[in-house]
Amino acid sequence: MSTPVVLVTGAARRVGTTITRHLHTAGYDIAVHYYRSASEAEALCAELSAIRPNSARAFAADLDDPSAPAALVNEVLDVFGRLDGLVNNASSFFPTPMAEATVAQWDALMAVNARAPFFLAQAAAASLRCQAGAIVNIVDIYAERPLPRYPAYSASKAALRMVTAALADALAPEVRVNAVAPGTVLWSDNVIKAESVEQVVSGTRLGRVGRPEDVAAAVLFLLRDAHYTTGVVLPVDGGRLLHT
Repeated sequence: MSTPVVLVTGAARRVGTTITRHLHTAGYDIAVHYYRSASEAEALCAELSAIRPNSARAFAADLDDPSAPAALVNEVLDVFGRLDGLVNNASSFFPTPMAEATVAQWDALMAVNARAPFFLAQAAAASLRCQAGAIVNIVDIYAERPLPRYPAYSASKAALRMVTAALADALAPEVRVNAVAPGTVLWSDNVIKAESVEQVVSGTRLGRVGRPEDVAAAVLFLLRDAHYTTGVVLPVDGGRLLHT
């Protein structure tokens, strides 16, 4: 029996890398997508293939390019010959204060965060149907409520939330489509934050920032184990959404 294959977008850095390692440990071969992080992607593939030979390959694509989703999926199929899962993790994130936001910024956020996942699913649909596969999209708790100074980002993740429901309907019954909505799971000190870590922790019922491993575990559950679940968004936020 052939090893199942998952394409993880934005796999070379941060939460994407944790998701990739977790799925690989669970027995998947991984198509590691990256945009600018070539050295990180190749190092990750080397690490994984040292554990299980030829179990990871790196694929470059600029998901802002409308032609990229179909080309990326075709490249993955050429290498692996099958596709059992798609994890739409790649995301663009930058502030767009209402008074300063531009059309170009809006389009860039929508292109990567909502348009690309839709057309990746479209390109992968035939192979996923053959394998009774699954799609997991990474949305955000701010798909449900706006993040201050990030209205376009919040709107793009809300769009991805609807894409999740629409794909679940369109691809049923062969392909399940779900999403994970992380809260704060990885803190970056080198970017301007809308909230402080203290604000995040005080507004989270479990009293801490999450871990990338929390998201990775949820992705694996929805990808492999949630056999009677489709069209849902699973919050992984420590109870953050309990605070309105």
